[in-house]
Amino acid sequence: MWSASNAPTPTTHRADLTAPSSPRERTALERLLGVVTRVEPGEGVSALLMTLNVLTLMTAYSAIKPVREGLILAMASGAEYKAYMGAAIAVALLFAVPAYARFADRQPRNRLVVGVTAFFAANLVLFWAGSSVESVRSRLGLVYYLWLGVFNMMVVAQFWAFANDLYREEQGKRLFPLLGVGQTLGAVLGAGLSVWLLARVGVFNMLLVGAALLGVTAVLTQIVHVREGRAPVPRLASAPGDHGGAFELVRQSEYLRYVAGFALLFTFVNTNGEYVLGRLVKASADQAVLAGTLSPGAVKEWVGDAYSRFYLYTNVATIALQALVVSRLVRVWGLERAFFVLPVIALVDALGAAALPLLAVVLPGKVAENATDYSLNNTLRNMLWLPTTREMKYKAKQAVDTFFVRMGDVSSALVVFLLGSQLHLGVRAFALVNVGLVALWLVLARRIVAGYRRLSVGESFAPERRSPGSP
Repeated sequence: MWSASNAPTPTTHRADLTAPSSPRERTALERLLGVVTRVEPGEGVSALLMTLNVLTLMTAYSAIKPVREGLILAMASGAEYKAYMGAAIAVALLFAVPAYARFADRQPRNRLVVGVTAFFAANLVLFWAGSSVESVRSRLGLVYYLWLGVFNMMVVAQFWAFANDLYREEQGKRLFPLLGVGQTLGAVLGAGLSVWLLARVGVFNMLLVGAALLGVTAVLTQIVHVREGRAPVPRLASAPGDHGGAFELVRQSEYLRYVAGFALLFTFVNTNGEYVLGRLVKASADQAVLAGTLSPGAVKEWVGDAYSRFYLYTNVATIALQALVVSRLVRVWGLERAFFVLPVIALVDALGAAALPLLAVVLPGKVAENATDYSLNNTLRNMLWLPTTREMKYKAKQAVDTFFVRMGDVSSALVVFLLGSQLHLGVRAFALVNVGLVALWLVLARRIVAGYRRLSVGESFAPERRSPGSP
């Protein structure tokens, strides 16, 4: 049943502290941040701290990511193990997400976020210590790969849960594009920093660099909490029976089921598209070899150059969209219409690949699709949680942003196995699969937008609780 009495309101979980008590002028910082989005008086410092927080978090991930390859590829059959780790990570999340939810039930938001961040930082120190012992290092590859797959998804979901809890819906729509700039820049700058540091400190010492950066994010989280949380912040579940597990919350809510399906679908489509691009890049290299314009020994360099250009174009487009377009598009079109931009681009990309499966067609489309995904879609899918309850923000969001996203990758791997390895179909078949998936995505998008509107006006999305013994 739907019950308006259970509807969450933006003021049920935090004091209205960021709105100024009286009109005043924007500071120089707030005017500067206004290049990206509108920052109201009194919001600037915390918004900047949150942006630096996610930037540091993404830099930490970039710092420790190369260790994963060094450990697993040093193992016998390491490359083969990598192919199966996506499914292993999905299974691990089935245990990690409920454990996170149980911990969340007992903690206020700052202790939850800071505590989990400190836990992961301590894990990195333990991995570093283990890497100095040869008998342990030889066995760390799979464990660390699995750990990193859980870590990178859970900490990002946790940051955005904290941001959703911190800001009212109107604030989130304005300020999330700014936080997205921090996330995008952190990924790009972190990759460059990791290359520079690796040559100086070595692969395994990067684990300590990552741990130190996580410590910085924990401190920034606590500072923001103190600045914005002068009123007491209750635990997620304040009474017995007033909470559920992460997956149970998703199951109970029609809106969250749609959001979970969306998370799976957009990942499924994106991963299929990456496979199509990879096939076409390899085919183009093979054709160049047959034509005599490329020597067989230079294929790896040719493919590496093609992907370097792809990543460069995608990163530049992502930063430009995130900094200059996302906030303005959301302000002018609203979340409801902006939410359809990525599926329309993905549909055009899939139709183009189906009609003309050529690298010259697919590459520009994939750049546009990925850049829109990393900027606009990333911002919008975090905005979807603004009108939900605190419990859903921290617990259900972990399930959706980790397990269901990972299941999109697993689904794509199954399709690649069936259509590619077993049936030996070409890229046109994968493009047509994406056309069908995007059609389903558009249907889900309409239902998500309708559910979002209901939540924004105060309607409930959770089933009405029944008293014991009621029919």
